[in-house]
Amino acid sequence: MAMTTTVTLDRYVLESLMADLAGHDRTPAAYLVFLAIWSAGDGERVALSYAEIAARTGLSRRTVQTGVAHLHRRELLEMERSGPTETPRYRPRTPWRRWQGV
Repeated sequence: MAMTTTVTLDRYVLESLMADLAGHDRTPAAYLVFLAIWSAGDGERVALSYAEIAARTGLSRRTVQTGVAHLHRRELLEMERSGPTETPRYRPRTPWRRWQGV
């Protein structure tokens, strides 16, 4: 029997961020990476390797790296790692909450 889990997304992620990343920035992979990270940690900090994100999204490892870099540049993703070989811990950032007074 399959277990069903619900993930809660801000409406902004579906109504604005998707069009912004996929349409304006022309990086739909970055949007998939954002969703994968968000869902893995339910919007909170989570440790994931590039390979784990690739498996979750169906993207190549290199495409995931590019997506992560784009999200970090856009300040939509916070990254921290203990050392150069440690798995990064990601936290999706939500700047729209400031704009909307949430």
